[in-house]
Amino acid sequence: MLVKRTHMCDRLTMAAIDALLDGPRAQRAFLLKAMFEGAWSITIEDEAPLSVVVLAQGSAVFTGSDGVAHQLGPGDVVLARGPAPYVFADAADRPADIRILPGQVCVDPHGQVLPEDMFIGVRTWGNTRSPDATVMLIGTYERETSVGALLLSRLPASVVLHGFDPALTTLLATELSSEEAGHSVVLDRLLDLVVVTALRDVLATGPARPADETVARALAAIEERPELPWTVESLGAHVGLSRAALARRFGQHVGEPPLTYLTRWRLALAADLLAGSDLPLAAIATRVGYASPFALSAAFKRAHGMAPATFRRAQVAS
Repeated sequence: MLVKRTHMCDRLTMAAIDALLDGPRAQRAFLLKAMFEGAWSITIEDEAPLSVVVLAQGSAVFTGSDGVAHQLGPGDVVLARGPAPYVFADAADRPADIRILPGQVCVDPHGQVLPEDMFIGVRTWGNTRSPDATVMLIGTYERETSVGALLLSRLPASVVLHGFDPALTTLLATELSSEEAGHSVVLDRLLDLVVVTALRDVLATGPARPADETVARALAAIEERPELPWTVESLGAHVGLSRAALARRFGQHVGEPPLTYLTRWRLALAADLLAGSDLPLAAIATRVGYASPFALSAAFKRAHGMAPATFRRAQVAS
């Protein structure tokens, strides 16, 4: 992985990614190595918030929910988010063969559960053990935090990264053929590193980042300092725009007014603090920019249909 200087916006992005991958409802990702040869097709219908597929060896075709087919080669990475289905296959026109349903249940095109003999090793699944097989490392994050959900909403349904960080993909390819102690643990850590690196790239330079740099700076200001008493006027002054210009451009590029996004961001942070900490409501209110716990409670109940205390109990129970 290339080392680059860390700026404030990098720390913000990493904090959001941490909330997605390590938060109270996002732990224990499902990890699997898939090995296929010949004619094969896998339709993913698991509705997971985020899946990451690294093509470690061979070739495949990825077809997203938009119907566009992408040829994949070694080292390519796909980020895909549900609930819309998507397909990996040996060829773009390959008929449906295997379907993966919610809960990682694998069935044939008629809905019959596939035999257990497709599991050909520890966390390894497919139709072959051939050393020449197409090999994919698949990580599925089945639950996300509130901040994570807001983060993912800014991503397209799928992103294909060709020529991804060669240092990481080379490490993955090497580790896939290793039989040394700790092999599975190393793969877990490498996959997490791939996810974080890929999401940082997409959020920093890809379609998730507003094309308007001034709007991008306003978005970063909201996410970096949600506790400040932002108004459209003060946010505009912060980025060098008039109130009207910021409102217009922010709406065009983000899809909602600045203060609407600010409220959603604050309440997402509050939800994750309620679910993942023992902080009292007053402390959470201060952290996310509400003048009092009563103000936060009222806004939270409007958004979630329940009081913060009820939400916290429900998350602990789950």
